Formats: sequence, C-alpha cells, structure tokens
Amino acid sequence: MATVFREIERKYDAGARAAALDAVKSMIGVAGVAAVSQQDEEILDAVYYDTGDLRLIRAGVTLRRRTGGEDAGWHLKLPAGADTRDEIRLPLAAPADEPAGQTAAGNAAGGAASKSAGKAAGKVTGEAGGAVPEELAALVRARTRGAALGPVVHMRTRRGVLRLLGDASRTLAEIATDQVSAEQMDESTATSWDEIEVELVTGDLELLTAIDGRLRAAGARPAPTATKLERALGDRLPAGRAAGDAPGFIAAAGAPLTARSPAGEVVLAYVRRQVLAISRYDPLVRRDEPDAVHQMRVATRRARSALQAFGGIVERDRTRPLCDELKWLAAVLGQARDGEVLLARFTAELAAIPADLVVGPVQTRITGHFSVELGQAGQAAVRELDGQRYFTLLDNLDMLVADPPLTPLAARKAGKVLAKPVRRAGRRLRRALAAVPAAEDTDAAIHEARKAAKRARYAAEAARPALGGKARRQARRTKHLQGLLGDHHDSVVARTVLRDLADQARGAGEDTFTYGVMHERQACQASEIERTLPHLAAREKE
Repeated sequence: MATVFREIERKYDAGARAAALDAVKSMIGVAGVAAVSQQDEEILDAVYYDTGDLRLIRAGVTLRRRTGGEDAGWHLKLPAGADTRDEIRLPLAAPADEPAGQTAAGNAAGGAASKSAGKAAGKVTGEAGGAVPEELAALVRARTRGAALGPVVHMRTRRGVLRLLGDASRTLAEIATDQVSAEQMDESTATSWDEIEVELVTGDLELLTAIDGRLRAAGARPAPTATKLERALGDRLPAGRAAGDAPGFIAAAGAPLTARSPAGEVVLAYVRRQVLAISRYDPLVRRDEPDAVHQMRVATRRARSALQAFGGIVERDRTRPLCDELKWLAAVLGQARDGEVLLARFTAELAAIPADLVVGPVQTRITGHFSVELGQAGQAAVRELDGQRYFTLLDNLDMLVADPPLTPLAARKAGKVLAKPVRRAGRRLRRALAAVPAAEDTDAAIHEARKAAKRARYAAEAARPALGGKARRQARRTKHLQGLLGDHHDSVVARTVLRDLADQARGAGEDTFTYGVMHERQACQASEIERTLPHLAAREKE
C-alpha cells in the first residue's frame, strides 16, 4: 500500500556550504524555530527509471528505487505546484510490473532504453535495481504510453541533515547537505556535485522564506535544476524542454498574453493548460483522489469547447476528430463523476429533512448503492485510461499544441479576432434559453441550454487575456447560469435514481416514504429553477 507525502523543497548550490549552515544554525527564535538538531550522516543509493526518450523527467516526474536513509523504497514524485511535489512511496518489496508489449509509438523510444537497461541489468540489480512496481507504473502510463521503463541513472549521495525544531521537538524543516555522484546507466557520463536541499516538514512558507533569505545572504544560490536527475542527465535534456519534444510535456507559456497577441497564441495557451491538466489529473484519478475525476473531465470539456468555438483560428476540420475523442474521454469519466454528484446530493438532502421524516435504513441503502456503482465506474474508467485509444488521444493532443493547424486569422491581433466567436457562443446560449418555454420536453431543452452555457463560458475564459472585462463578465455570468442549469439536470437524474432505490427498498420490505419526500423536494427544486429562467434569459440579452 502506497503512502503519499506532500513535498515542499528548494535546492541550492553548496559552494558556500559552511557559511550557509552556520546561518541556518543561528535561526533559533526565527519563524518558530526553537532548536537545531544535527543528524548522523547517511548514504543513499538510488537508481532512477525512465523511458528511453526520458518522458517522465521531461514532464517533471521522477521515479526511483532507493536504499539507505529512513525512507528507503520506491519513490514516485509528481509535480503539484511551485517548489511542491507529491511523493508516492512503496516498500522495496512492492509487487513488480510485468513487462508489457510496447506500442508503435513507444517502440523507437523504448528500444534505446531496453538496450541500455540490458547492458546495465546486472549492475542495477546488484546495487539498487528491480522491476518497477505495478502500482507506480500505472500512475505514469499517461506519460509512458506503452514505452518501456528502464534504469537511466545510478546515483549515490552522502547526506548530512540539520533539523529545525519547534515546540515539543516537532520537526519544522530539514536542511540536507548532499555530496552527489551520478552515472548514466550506459556509462557514457559521470558527474558529481554538492548541493543543499531545504524541505519543509511541518513548518510553513514563512519559515521557508526565512531559510531562503539566510542561505542567500551566506552566498548560496538556487541550484541550476529542479531535480538531481535533471542535473545528472545534463545534455540529454535539451534546454527549455520545448513543447512537443516528448509525450506528456507541454512547455509553459512565455510572455503575458494581451489583446495585441496573435489570436492563435491566446487560444493555444488555453488549450495547452487543459492538456497539462489532463495529464496532471490522470494519476490522481487512478489513485481515486477527491475531485480528480471532476477536474480531469472539466479539462477535456474546456479543451473541446475551445477548439469548437475557435474553429476559425485552429482549423475546425482538422480538429473535429480530436473533439470527438475528447467527448469520448469526458463520457468515460462521466459515470464516476455523476455518481459522486448524486451521492453528495442525496446525503445533503437527508441531512436537510426533519429526522421524523426519515423512515428506514435510507442512508445505508443509498451509501451501499453508490459504493458499488462508484467502484465499478472507477474501475471502468481506469481500464479505458490504460487503453490504446486514450494513449492515442494524448499523443494527438501533444501534436496539436506542438504543431497546430492554424488558419491565417491566427496571426491577427487577438483583441479583434476573438470577440466574434465569443459573441457567437453567447448568442447560441440566448437562443437555447429562449427555446425552453415552448419546448415539448422541458428537461431536454434545459439540458441543451446547459451545454450552451458551458460553451459560452469556456469560450470567454479562453479569450479573457485578449478581451478583458467583457470576457470576464460573460465567463462569470455563464458560470452561475451553468451551475443552476446543472442543478436542474441533476434533479432530473436524481428523481430517476430515487424511484429505482424506492423499488429496491419496497422489494426488501422497507418503508419507501422518505424516498417520496426526497423525490418531491427534488421536483420542487427543479420547478424553482424553471421559474427563474425567464429572468436569466433576460439578463443574457443585456
């Protein structure tokens, strides 16, 4: 069973190590530091794993097997923000991944890794090697996409540690002084360096800032790379790690976007963020983290909406198949997300109903129903995330942002070009709202209006750097509208599920009164939303 730690750390060159450590030792009384403790020196021996074309580290991900120290084992580190990563740990004896056949996309990249791994296999196994545990291999599949994982760097670190302690000897931060020697597994390059690593344990950012100030004042400077592995790989990682140079990595945007920026840059920056979000939330979905399915699904919808809304800038005919696949991925995630929404909705409803109106084991039945449904939906989603269709979609998204099919409009100023498609999305929303009163199927018409609200919102979000306040207001207004229309849709689905639950309860000889109360409350909520629609439609015309 994996354990997960949130790691907040900074690295510094250790050219002024003695002065830097003296500065840290003098921090008693600063930012809650009550004492400083010197730990015994330790030797850490690690082998880092990646694909032949280094897909993991290009995406800021590291995977290693390490012996020595208090946390010996397998470590997978995933980016989680500035100076922050989530570290997932497994014991050294964790079940290994069975070698799998490579995909066509992974064959060329994986071949070099396989040769290197084969040459070094004896050395790796003897020192710190082993097959990657299946649990960790699964979490990086959105990056590897069928390419083989093999050892790429062997690293040995002599580490001394200072602990900054707070009240009751609570460890606030650790300052490690590392003497590192590293060798690439093909024995082509060996290097060594000294560095200082500062990691928060229970301390806060105020403490991290104070330590940073002391170290810089003593002559320490930020390390040239964010990770030891990047430094060990040296020239094998091109400077800047440009967009598209490896699957799963899209470079961050450069200068701030404005109304004068090319329209294509503004649209692609938005799409790029969604592609990054899909890859970022993939391992969180696999770990069943709260809200991960929702966030990954939203990213797919945002990317699809932007490509649809701005088809005059990124060629619509070229991206239509990709939009179809994004729709498929949203549907894959949808069942699990819908179950999460309904469970939360029913739990809130039961809490709001007077206790004397709750008859029978209602909460137990609801919880049992959704526990099974969510488990099955989650397993089904992960099966699809392990499939070739999903990997192909990720490859195509990478290719889109690396080499986008832009039209001539893409080179024109965004402030002039993007206003029209944003207005068009707003008009479609107004037409959808206007169609509701005369619709034969009110529920279906409101659902269509909800989808139009999402498209109008995401189009405005994408164009916000160029259109400023107008886009911001449309995004804010349509977000509120989307929420209301979403509540209506959820109430429609909820009533269907409540009828099914009542039938099951009746079959088990249970009282069904409370399900009827909940059903009526859901119907009343939907009716109230329907009564507000004329007012909401009028606001959209302003």
